[in-house]
Amino acid sequence: MDRKIDSPFWLDESWESFESGWEKLNKSFVAGAEAEGLEIEEAKLPCESCFKKPFDPELAKIEHTLNLVEVEFKSLRRDFFINESNFDLKPGDYVLVEAIRGIDLGKVHLVGEKVHNKRKFLGIVGQIMRKVIRPANEDDLKKLKKNREDEVKAYYIFKQRLKVFGLEMKLIDVEYQFDRNRLTFYFTADGRIDFRAFVRDLAKIFKTRIELWQIGVRDEARKVGGIGSCGRALCCSTWLEKFNKVTLFHAKFQNLPLNPIKLSGQCGRLKCCLLFEMETYLEALKNFPPIDYEIQTERGIGKIEKFDIFKNYVYVHYGNDIWERYTLDEIKKYVPEDAFNKNREIFPNGLL
Repeated sequence: MDRKIDSPFWLDESWESFESGWEKLNKSFVAGAEAEGLEIEEAKLPCESCFKKPFDPELAKIEHTLNLVEVEFKSLRRDFFINESNFDLKPGDYVLVEAIRGIDLGKVHLVGEKVHNKRKFLGIVGQIMRKVIRPANEDDLKKLKKNREDEVKAYYIFKQRLKVFGLEMKLIDVEYQFDRNRLTFYFTADGRIDFRAFVRDLAKIFKTRIELWQIGVRDEARKVGGIGSCGRALCCSTWLEKFNKVTLFHAKFQNLPLNPIKLSGQCGRLKCCLLFEMETYLEALKNFPPIDYEIQTERGIGKIEKFDIFKNYVYVHYGNDIWERYTLDEIKKYVPEDAFNKNREIFPNGLL
């Protein structure tokens, strides 16, 4: 059902306007659902810190006319900003940008059409962005260097105070906002940690706003970086934008040995690269019968347990450690036509 609200709150950058518009839109949807006898959970208003809003198709058209840049901060933290003043920016330039509370400094990572394409890929077209203030000057870069030096000191102070409070946390990284209005500590932990008293203690020491962000093991690998088993820098710390779910099924269908040690990345989870060639394998598997499919041949009843998509071989196990290799053309005599596409059905849309 289509509902209209009176004012285009998504075009206003003020939080008050956005909050009012969201509430009106939400009430409109809930009222309409109740009138039709449907149960619907009332949507929650986004927090002011993330400042996100509902997606609107019309806003996508408006956003495409904006001069956008992607800015990278410490430890590959990236965000998008509006270059409202049309500064001549290129990747590698340092810029001052608006932050949640104050000003931050980062390095331009992407400009132009690539930024719009990336926002479409991430599914965040229409979310409110802050603005680029100006290019950074030499004094700004000196202050940034001083912040980085103080982050090292903050790291060791955090570790010392952590022992006093006895919290089970592993500190990963520390980041000062450029204007020093905020100091963020990134950590990992096995469960939820009540660190309210710890935060108050840190605030007294550093005299600024303290934020503690608990991150996962994959995010830890992204921030720390490293070299993968392939000999290249980790994908997550160089070009990979988002993490997708990886399971042992992906390894099984690529005929990889199901050894968790060999299949795990630096984060201890299954390697993201198991997904990279999965679509190609699934396309090839359309010409093969499914794994564990039982067939009746002259040898008896056997089970298809392995195949080689490069040489078009299918391996059948008959029990008692008896194996037989068939070509794809030979195996088609024993397998009905409708069984050859079942590999694709195992992976529902959106899993890859």
